Amino acid sequence: MNPAASESGSARFSALRHDWRLAEVEALFALPFMDLMFRAQQVHRAFHAANRVQMSTLLSIKTGGCPEDCAYCPQSIHYDTGVARDDMLPVEAVLEAARKAQAAGATRFCMGAAFRSPRKKDIERIATMIREVGALGLETCATLGMLTPDQARELKDAGLDYYNHNVDSSEEFYKQIISTRTYQHRLDTLEAVRNANLKVCSGGIVGMGETRTDRAGMLVTLANLPEHPQSVPVNQLVQVRGTPLADGAAPGANHGVDGFEFVRTIAVARILMPAAQVRLSAGREAMSEELQALAFMAGANSIFYGEKLLTTGNPDVERDRALLAKLCIESETQAQTDARGCC
Repeated sequence: MNPAASESGSARFSALRHDWRLAEVEALFALPFMDLMFRAQQVHRAFHAANRVQMSTLLSIKTGGCPEDCAYCPQSIHYDTGVARDDMLPVEAVLEAARKAQAAGATRFCMGAAFRSPRKKDIERIATMIREVGALGLETCATLGMLTPDQARELKDAGLDYYNHNVDSSEEFYKQIISTRTYQHRLDTLEAVRNANLKVCSGGIVGMGETRTDRAGMLVTLANLPEHPQSVPVNQLVQVRGTPLADGAAPGANHGVDGFEFVRTIAVARILMPAAQVRLSAGREAMSEELQALAFMAGANSIFYGEKLLTTGNPDVERDRALLAKLCIESETQAQTDARGCC
């Protein structure tokens, strides 16, 4: 919690709820935009530094060849997207990327692999990467698909800090975008991760043709877990040619999401999960500076930093630095007294 927050403000927002009802969350979405932003800012300032973001860098350590049929994913073997199937990167290549990310200001290094679920030999190699990256002083995160309880414990023993496994959308909409696993599979992996005392990174994607009720349902699922995810990435769909969700193809009739609706999703996530880092994730490359600024105002306090997110584009480092300077937002690696770039 932000130590600068007033005692009254801290007390007002200190109760973390796990009993949200869908109707309550839909009512938050329906608030006048300025009222919703004001409420989200109050919660944000009670729990976090007002003008600071955490920066993570994501590296694909094993690309393509995934047997799942997630309708948004260019790495699925079910779609012709031009993404080549590559073997897992060598440890030294991962370390080189981690050093570059750290030098650029990232504090967390995320390693992603296109698996349905990793095999024993995969876990052993990735455990080595985790130990080596952690030795650099970076927080470590991995996203490797479904995990068993034993696999989650192995990753924890290797020093992993966070595990990412998104719920993607509401349980009702989920079956329209994925058929090769169930929503319960997602929840089972999150349970295994929590039970291994790993920090949970879990969020979803907006703009897949889902309704506002689906967006509210996704956030209810996350907020009503036994413990709120420590990190909540909110992704805007990146339509990759060759995937079912590209160019307005099935299953949804209208893809994409209005910018204000995207910001509303950030704000509601902030209100429901006050202590979480809410990450402005995929889709930022196509967002205007003004839209990103609204997302920060709504409570986003984490970004993916670097030119690529697995296989899709992301704003380059200098562009991000320039935007944060305009907004007088500092990274975790900057001293609070550092006012470079501020007006």
